[in-house]
Amino acid sequence: MNVVMYLVCLLAWGLNFIAIKIQGQNVPLEQSLLYRLAFTAMVFIALVTFLKPGGKPGRKDWSYLAAFGVLNLSMSYLLLYYATTWISAALVTLVFSLKTIGTPLALRLFLKQDLHPTVLVGGLIGVCGVGLVLYPMLGQTMTGAAWTGLGFAVLGMLLTSVGDACSARNARVGIHPLRANAIGFCVATVLLAVLCAFQGQRWQFDMSARYVGALLYLTLVASCLAWLFYLKLVERIGAAASSYMVALFPAVGGIGSVVIGESEPTLYLVVGCLVSCIGATIALGGGHLLAYARR
Repeated sequence: MNVVMYLVCLLAWGLNFIAIKIQGQNVPLEQSLLYRLAFTAMVFIALVTFLKPGGKPGRKDWSYLAAFGVLNLSMSYLLLYYATTWISAALVTLVFSLKTIGTPLALRLFLKQDLHPTVLVGGLIGVCGVGLVLYPMLGQTMTGAAWTGLGFAVLGMLLTSVGDACSARNARVGIHPLRANAIGFCVATVLLAVLCAFQGQRWQFDMSARYVGALLYLTLVASCLAWLFYLKLVERIGAAASSYMVALFPAVGGIGSVVIGESEPTLYLVVGCLVSCIGATIALGGGHLLAYARR
């Protein structure tokens, strides 16, 4: 069962941006993300209502919960959604995997956690992997829009890393993750709804099987089921072993991008994804080795 849960998490999150690409742009990206956030919020509210977990937040915790919702669940994903319109989902996944160095840096900056040197080494190797994928595009397909997409992906990854630090702080003070996610998704939903209203968008919904299927996948599988499986994996095999799936995201995203015909299986793509996987593994391993040494 552990293997099944691990594979579900790996595929669900590794193919996250592929599903966003499949969803298309018949509906404004802001609204597509809003639907995803709203449906996911309802699922977590239902879970909290029926399971009644402990770990209720105090008054001083709400600002951190709101920051988690804004940074990790709304603004970061909105930027990453935008990025998929300009660059391949494989490249967005590669950039997103750099959170294996972004999150430790954020934890060091905001929570004063130790930063192991191998995290930096792994991060630099991961950057080299992204560079390998970018190299054949330079001077050819890397237009101004593509550079904008890359910038949005990097900024989205950085916001996710800061959001991870907020999440770590919430866990440190004992807030139950179900409650944290329910509140975070509610905050993110309200923010996206305000943004859509401010932009004066006409509300739309695509009833095609492609759009609805991708939305259900992103909501029920990527945002809910995979996350619940991840919590169970942390309980069974530990956080260190569970988090190593992040190292395989570039490979999964690269394969998915080739399957949907978005990317060509070039040597640069294959080697770039492989190098990024190696870098992420090194970055994750350094922090965990330090944690084990202190036990």
